[in-house]
Amino acid sequence: MEFYMKLPRNRREFALFVAIVSVLSVNIIAPLITCFEMGFRLATWRQTLEVLPFIWLVVILLVLLTHEPASKLTAKVIGKGDRFAAQMIVNCLINVVMMSIILTVVATWIGMRQFSLMPIEQFFFKWPRNFSISFFVELCIAQPLARFDLYKKYLLCDRK
Repeated sequence: MEFYMKLPRNRREFALFVAIVSVLSVNIIAPLITCFEMGFRLATWRQTLEVLPFIWLVVILLVLLTHEPASKLTAKVIGKGDRFAAQMIVNCLINVVMMSIILTVVATWIGMRQFSLMPIEQFFFKWPRNFSISFFVELCIAQPLARFDLYKKYLLCDRK
């Protein structure tokens, strides 16, 4: 029942789900990582806001590219009889691993407004922190809020 009430049922609802998760994630994760990198100052936050639309577009593209492989990998790791929460945690973990690997490099390039080898050279120092922040935000904030929104939408539709 939870799968039916808390997950998208069609492409339109999938787009709504992705929009909610991506907007929340980008607006929380990118400023946090940037502030850890450059210091918690208002100027740092303002600089992050300037590049957020570009990072958001990359996040949307990555979600669309990694959704299918992540779903297939989740199906291999999780059994069909496993609980909803277990499936959501594993799926979130796989998605965040895939996306954080790419975004650790690409988002740095966007933020710096230049291509350099620096994010690749420092990848193994930066990625664990980026992954941890991203996984926490996805698991505890963005995805639960998006699933709750779909749940409320479905309840309203069922009443009609």
